[in-house]
Amino acid sequence: MRSARILYKNEEAGILSQLDDGSFTFVYHENWIADSSKAAISLTFPKVKKTFSSPHFFPFFFNMLPEGTNKQTVCFNLRIDENDFFSILMATAENDTIGAVRVLKNDVK
Repeated sequence: MRSARILYKNEEAGILSQLDDGSFTFVYHENWIADSSKAAISLTFPKVKKTFSSPHFFPFFFNMLPEGTNKQTVCFNLRIDENDFFSILMATAENDTIGAVRVLKNDVK
């Protein structure tokens, strides 16, 4: 399993994970849900206490990935498979994102 911390306006909102079977989950932290001043990270991830699950990479996060020659360059330079969307996201969405969401590698095992 791999996981990444999802930050919204530089505050940790939840955890994105890729499970061993290749499926994906996203879950908000309980303190994020409890704080009424905190927004949902996306309309596709309403602020509710549940685990969002998908057999495929979530479209919200997929749309944060580089495309075309930018994707090819990232994959070539970092030796990432072009179909490993989770690794590409972790490599590119730490600082250089459009919008309020950032993705940081979760070092906790």
